[in-house]
Amino acid sequence: MLGAKRIADVGYRVFSGSMMVLTVYGGYLCAMRGYRYMQRQKELELAAQNQTVDPETVKD
Repeated sequence: MLGAKRIADVGYRVFSGSMMVLTVYGGYLCAMRGYRYMQRQKELELAAQNQTVDPETVKD
């Protein structure tokens, strides 16, 4: 039979391991969100540069 200390040690290691995995996964999600944000900003900037101005809509 396993002792209480041994069970506690295994539980601690499992918990610590799961927290490390969650931390890495959270970092990945954060990085991907930042990457998508930067890509979207580049797309919007490119669309703004490529937008043509119709002379009839611009009136003095």
